Amino acid sequence: MKRKELEIFIVEALKSLGGKGSIVEVCKYIWKNFEHELRLGGDIFYTWQYEIRWAVKGLRDIGIIKSASESSKGFWELV
Repeated sequence: MKRKELEIFIVEALKSLGGKGSIVEVCKYIWKNFEHELRLGGDIFYTWQYEIRWAVKGLRDIGIIKSASESSKGFWELV
């Protein structure tokens, strides 16, 4: 599993949460819906909660998620 797959999971989680969610809500959604994929993902299984933050940075860089200054602290939000 690569970080790009985590980006897909994040976007799906945020869409299901109405476009905005706390980091905890997004991680819970990903675990509930993609646990199997994470478990089969090799080493990322042990680092996915760290990698997810880098994935969000990538999504911010390409304009899919609002910047940290545009969202409430601890929340991620789709543009």
